[in-house]
Amino acid sequence: MKETTHILELRNITKRYPGVLALNAVTMHVDSGEVHGLVGENGAGKSTLIKVLAGAHAPDGGEIFFDGQVFQALIPHQAMELGISCIYQELNQVNYMTVAENIFLGRELKKRNKFLDRKSQVEQARKILAEFEMDIDPNTPLGLLGVGRRQMVEICKAVNSKAKLIIMDEPTASLSEKETGELFKIIEKLRQQHVTIIFISHRLDEVKSVCDSLTVMRDGEVVANRRIDEVTVDDIIKLMVGRDIKNKYPKIETQRGDVVLEVKGLSKAGEFEDINFKVHAGEILGVSGLVGSGRTESIRGITGADPIDAGEVFIHGKKVHIRNPQDSIKQGIAFLTEDRKGQGLILLQTVEFNTTLVDLMQFKTKKPFLDLLKMKDTAKEMVKSLRIKVPDVTTLAGQLSGGNQQKVVLAKWLLSKSDVFIFDEPTRGIDVGAKIEVYNLINDLVSKGKAVIMISSEMDECMGMADRIIVYHEGKIMGELERDEFSNEKIMYAASGYPI
Repeated sequence: MKETTHILELRNITKRYPGVLALNAVTMHVDSGEVHGLVGENGAGKSTLIKVLAGAHAPDGGEIFFDGQVFQALIPHQAMELGISCIYQELNQVNYMTVAENIFLGRELKKRNKFLDRKSQVEQARKILAEFEMDIDPNTPLGLLGVGRRQMVEICKAVNSKAKLIIMDEPTASLSEKETGELFKIIEKLRQQHVTIIFISHRLDEVKSVCDSLTVMRDGEVVANRRIDEVTVDDIIKLMVGRDIKNKYPKIETQRGDVVLEVKGLSKAGEFEDINFKVHAGEILGVSGLVGSGRTESIRGITGADPIDAGEVFIHGKKVHIRNPQDSIKQGIAFLTEDRKGQGLILLQTVEFNTTLVDLMQFKTKKPFLDLLKMKDTAKEMVKSLRIKVPDVTTLAGQLSGGNQQKVVLAKWLLSKSDVFIFDEPTRGIDVGAKIEVYNLINDLVSKGKAVIMISSEMDECMGMADRIIVYHEGKIMGELERDEFSNEKIMYAASGYPI
């Protein structure tokens, strides 16, 4: 075989599922020691390709060349032994075990008597953490760490396994700006150690800044392999979606109506204090602030998802008592949680079941039965209108890609008769084309006089779509901005704790 600098080469990799050609003769290569971007819309085939490389799925055709060896397919243990490590967006860790135990999971150190050598594991874990300047005690139970810290531990686990290729799937999706900076420093250190990285992200500015080259996928095929300095972000978007996207934030002008939701004095000890705001019919209220500022916690308090210590909620001027999410639904509040897997969906149920779950009464027949045919037809209509990529509405929600799961959550609430729609990180993990679809759905809601609250960690998204923005800092609202007052500087000023 001809000598090459490619550590990984895929030739004509094909994968079929019932009714879906997930990968169609995918051919690409990754050079040794580089950071290689892998981008594409949800459903483009990225997740399937990852699973083929990690050995979770066997391809139906093609060849995998890795580090001088050729394979028709891999199995998980074999991929690990070869030095292929995958850090999934949904971290697969054991939270009740310590940091050190997670780093050595599956590769435990043992004494001569074959008992675990916990002391050596802790010592080596401490060295690995120190190498990447991570101030984490290896004896800490993993579940006590935030998402960003847990992700860093997963990287240490990959390094400990002597990984030659690390696949990072949406690594910054749940990270704060500071944690993202720390991750990029680690990636640079890994690059210096000649570790190869496949970096998968919908944040194309990050792809441009951290990657050396990239592969663009669309509809299960590779449409481009490029050096990163050969393309702009706009070029990448066009390759991903197959068309120009002129306006990333298609904001429409609407008439602000009466107050639909008003919150007064909402408080919970240690979480948020004296939260006051109003949302009008036909407007989008953006909620900004750093991760951990109390945005999501206060909104969950409004919807009854979490208890509050004090405060009042008014719907159309009438005081309401919301003790749980069921009360919230009855009062016409739809809450699209940021945790789609844990709280937004029932993963072991079908797309049809999840789509129609919120308001089953609309499918009730005269007898105490449900109109199953109407439920199926309604689910099919939502799948079509939201362009959810799924073979059939009987497919389990847990089998969908992250972006398509998010669309099912949207479909569920769009079928409700709510007046207030709360979107918590509505476009997290969704590609640029699907983001436009979500924004247009939000536009459709406000054009019909609905009130929308949009919590977003992406400042540009907030400024692009909101009519007003309130900014949180450490559980308090530091200020409110009208659309003509928006600026990055003002929002960051307030998010840092300075009233505006």
